[in-house]
Order: sequence, then structure tokens, then C-alpha cells
Amino acid sequence: MPTYVYETIPQSESEEPTRFEFKQSMNDEPLTKHPENGKPVKRLISGGYGFSVSGGGKSSPAPAPSSCCNSGGCGCSHN
Repeated sequence: MPTYVYETIPQSESEEPTRFEFKQSMNDEPLTKHPENGKPVKRLISGGYGFSVSGGGKSSPAPAPSSCCNSGGCGCSHN
């Protein structure tokens, strides 16, 4: 079951947002309220941790795109 990162939505300028993690199924609707205090929340998009499987059957972290990828200078396919 994936863990999602949520952040409370401040209701005033003096209120600081609070981040928390919440495990839920990918089929579940995103939370709209903090499960403990009922404050409104939004789900944050965060970078995942990908794996690449090679012929040897071992998993290793996928390489992160370099800064050249953003400019299209490396010729990679994820521009």
C-alpha cells in the first residue's frame, strides 16, 4: 500500500502548514481533511523512487534525469 504525503491548508496567514504521511490504497480517494484534527488538506506530488530491472534479476535505483534532460541536450526520451 503506498504512502502519500499530505499538507494542511492554512486558514489564516499566521497558520503554518503541517505535512504528514498517510498509507492508503491507490484506489482510495485523496483525503480532504486531516484524519486526526479535521483541518483541510491537500495531497502533495512528490518524486517517486523508481527501480530498473536488468538481465541479472537484481533491482537497482533508476538514474535520476540530469539537468541536460530539461533542455533536451542529452537526447533522452523523457524530455
